[in-house]
Amino acid sequence: MNFKKISLSAFPILVLVLSSCSNDDNAAAEESFNYTVPTTYTFERNAVTSVDYSGQSSRLLMLDEMGKYFSTAATNGTVADDTVLSEMYLNTNNRYTGAGLNASGKQLKDKTAASKDYFSLYLGGGSIAEQVSVRDLFETQFDNADAASQGKTASAGVAGVYLDGTSKRLFAANGLEPQQVLLKGMMGACFMDQIANNYLSLNKLDESTNKADNTRKILVAGKSYTAMEHTWDEAYGYIYGADNLTVTPNVFKHWSSYINQVNADTDFNTLKADIEMAFRKGRAAIVANDYAVRDTQIDIIKAKLALVSAVRAVFYLQEGKGKLATDNGAKAFHALSEGYGFIMALRYTNIPGTNSPYFTKAEVDIMLSSMVSGTNGLWAIDTLGAKLDAISSQIATKFSFTVVQAATVN
Repeated sequence: MNFKKISLSAFPILVLVLSSCSNDDNAAAEESFNYTVPTTYTFERNAVTSVDYSGQSSRLLMLDEMGKYFSTAATNGTVADDTVLSEMYLNTNNRYTGAGLNASGKQLKDKTAASKDYFSLYLGGGSIAEQVSVRDLFETQFDNADAASQGKTASAGVAGVYLDGTSKRLFAANGLEPQQVLLKGMMGACFMDQIANNYLSLNKLDESTNKADNTRKILVAGKSYTAMEHTWDEAYGYIYGADNLTVTPNVFKHWSSYINQVNADTDFNTLKADIEMAFRKGRAAIVANDYAVRDTQIDIIKAKLALVSAVRAVFYLQEGKGKLATDNGAKAFHALSEGYGFIMALRYTNIPGTNSPYFTKAEVDIMLSSMVSGTNGLWAIDTLGAKLDAISSQIATKFSFTVVQAATVN
């Protein structure tokens, strides 16, 4: 029985003693590990941080700027140029104002529907055709925003601007808000897909010589981390990579914000602690070569993050339903567009141990089509409420919570 003492951080720590078993064809051997889990996501090697998720931070900030571009066009009465938005999506022609974003070598488009499990190995039912269609869907939001910013007032079947209190919003002809479909949809098709189906995939974490290199602590050339450590950090970065940044715009909510919102409800009030602990414990386990504990944390993160998308989808559908009687339904369309985006995210969830989503692409497409299936889409408010209730119940049942529980989350 070999004990390994590994110091992860100079910060306050929780001491954790873990055991795991590994089997081969001849015998079962027990390994015991004595290592620490830090109270914050802080890991060092030779007094230098071994954590790097700068690429993820860049992409979160890129999405922020794209969201801001929609808002500015609506507020100032300028055109939301679809060409500019497409170039931002691809990161060409220096369209970003944030420091270092244009020269970062990063983009959002090539990470959309691009996970190893779902879109390279096709384990989650993805395909190249689906990848193309998802990216095209976002390009369509750029076209819709352009059309909505041409000076008309939004109405049934007419793309235009809607004054929501003191805020102006761009609505497509079917009532969907292109900005929110982009922001929430990208949280799923890019960030969720990369977290659950790429960076937390065993096919990614353990690919090639990663496990052997991590066990022997062979570092990436010129870096302070192993390839496996870095891969885990990249998953973490897609949730927390924009937290505590003071750069602008950084004004839109990402997964960490929605985790906090869901966690604020008593029905889901362990969610934040569960996800944060799983990330810290999994990273500590990687340093200690405790792969069984690492894998358990992967399952926790996948399940809990999927729950966030489900709860927020139902919340926004019900919030929108409650506003259908105002302004011929237009007052509801902002929330419904957010719900639409979170439903999109359900396709990129991953049921632990299955490499399958909680809802298939076909099931998600049916829900989305139902929302906009009436005359002029969301404007068909006479039949919309019943559709929203049906979708809400379908999602809540799958995740074993009630519509009422999700609808009361602030």
